[in-house]
Amino acid sequence: MARSLDGLAFAPVSDQDPGQVGTATRFAYHERDGAVWAEYAGGDVVRGHLVGTREGDRLDFRYVQLRTDGTTASGHCVSTVGELPDGRLRLTETWEWESGPGAGTSVVDQVTEHAR
Repeated sequence: MARSLDGLAFAPVSDQDPGQVGTATRFAYHERDGAVWAEYAGGDVVRGHLVGTREGDRLDFRYVQLRTDGTTASGHCVSTVGELPDGRLRLTETWEWESGPGAGTSVVDQVTEHAR
């Protein structure tokens, strides 16, 4: 199993559509006993939360967020935890909105002091 996500920060490698997470969004992950959760904000997201489970290198979670335009959105995501050549972690995600139409894939990489 890959390293724990607890205490790690992540950022998307590319922007999504407006109103979604983007390269200015930062995720602060926590993990304990198979549970994962995170807070996130930045870009078009004022505040977001995700909560779910981890089994091996697979994360399964729900997320909810408040956007800068005052709207809210929620969805479901399944991610695979991998490792980059430099040792940082990468989450490869498949997500789907539950509060409206839309689905896609995204990649978020661990952000370190040297790569902020």
